[in-house]
Amino acid sequence: MQIIGLCRFSYPAKGGFQVEHETIEERIAYLYSSARMEERLRHFECICLPGLKAQTDPDFIFLVLVGEAMPRPYFDRLQALLSDFPQSRIVNRPPGPHRQVCQQVINAARDMSQPCLQFRHDDDDAVAVSFVEDLRAAALDISALRAKHRLVALDWNRGFVGRPDADGLRAEPCVTPFWGVAQAVAVAPGVRQSIMNFGHNKLNRFMPTLSFTDRPMYLRGHNEHNDSRQKAHVRPVALPRLDPAGEAEMNRLFAIDADHIRRVFAPAAAT
Repeated sequence: MQIIGLCRFSYPAKGGFQVEHETIEERIAYLYSSARMEERLRHFECICLPGLKAQTDPDFIFLVLVGEAMPRPYFDRLQALLSDFPQSRIVNRPPGPHRQVCQQVINAARDMSQPCLQFRHDDDDAVAVSFVEDLRAAALDISALRAKHRLVALDWNRGFVGRPDADGLRAEPCVTPFWGVAQAVAVAPGVRQSIMNFGHNKLNRFMPTLSFTDRPMYLRGHNEHNDSRQKAHVRPVALPRLDPAGEAEMNRLFAIDADHIRRVFAPAAAT
């Protein structure tokens, strides 16, 4: 069964952001500001990519959607980070309607005659190294349900919220359903709707959903440039510093290396 992940890496969509901008030019300027891009690239390198590169089932496609206006130095750095990740494909698109563009990008990578498992993934989040393997197994377990429905959602709701910095990683466990990470939709052959046609917290309004709480499956990134954190009423989250045992657990689950975080987030590296 084909498995496709989609990551929007600072793609200047029309819609799809909680922070609004008056014009697409303002959105592009916001997305590609140097402070924001430096942070996004550091999180992408240290949090997002390690677990994806270390998947126990490597048979999947990971689409990275970027805007055509991305400054060349950032695009080159993105390419370099993905150079040892053969499942990844960078897809360039001009600004367009958020859901429509994402749907088109996913469907262009699909074999529309076959069923497909699709997951969305933010550039500052991590999934467990077993995510693709567990997703494929769960989809096979519900074959009878998938045969009756065009779309079926699968949601792993146990994980961590974490924040990397120059001293390593702060994180704590959580159980949060439909958070948009470690979440997938099984799509029947010929169905053009994609996981990106639905808000991640509203999937259970439109299709059968299954929740899994038996094991940690994600680390949700927490940082200054989260889209959801740009509103005035959103308060900082205090997270405990991980000790060596906690860092080892993050490495085992997500292939996240706290020493690598310390190197990349060190003040000299961040300038």
